[in-house]
Amino acid sequence: DYNLQSSIPGLFVAGEANFSDHGANRLGASALMQGLADGYFVVPYTVGNYLGELGIAEAGFSDTKNTAFEQVEAEVKQRISQFMNTKGTRSPRSFHKETGQIIWDFCGMSRNQEGLNEAIDKLQKLKEEFWQNVLVVGKAEQLNAELERAGRVADFIEFGELMCRDALMREESCGGHFREEHQTKEGEALRNDTDYAFVGVWEYKGEGQIPVLQKEDLAFENVALATRSYK
Repeated sequence: DYNLQSSIPGLFVAGEANFSDHGANRLGASALMQGLADGYFVVPYTVGNYLGELGIAEAGFSDTKNTAFEQVEAEVKQRISQFMNTKGTRSPRSFHKETGQIIWDFCGMSRNQEGLNEAIDKLQKLKEEFWQNVLVVGKAEQLNAELERAGRVADFIEFGELMCRDALMREESCGGHFREEHQTKEGEALRNDTDYAFVGVWEYKGEGQIPVLQKEDLAFENVALATRSYK
């Protein structure tokens, strides 16, 4: 709706999927702008209004004495403890930069099978080193930008590997995803709508396990799929 709430009460849709100014499937700077605008300026007000109008208690956030909350709280405390007690030699920022370099080198707009496999291998090794050698300075009980950065970098490494797996799975070129093995003689994107006209999500199967792709096929009744030419 106008406040970005989906048909599921309390679930908000923001960023590139927003219905508003920049559309739902734009690439590049417009999608980035939508994510920034929603994240910084829109979401704090839409979610805040939802909680204010509905009431914290009615929304189900007032009672912390339940199994789900206690489980997540314990997991977060364990994660923070691990960050603070690792006492390694590398800063979260150094891992952040290396993660970005791997993605830049192997999973930019132009990708190939060999490079994506190499990226996955590098990210797995980087993740292992991160949890064994990260150094978070400061204290956990105070405002700590390095601790916050470490948590985000841990997520970035996980997400980077997943992004590479998704790119490796998609044996076609389409939109902002260009697989070098799938192009016309003129260098245009070579799509495969027969096998890849679906929405996919990756199911987390546990630490150290390969995620599983879940698909929902797309059916187009009024508009025929066509390849976009960039000439």
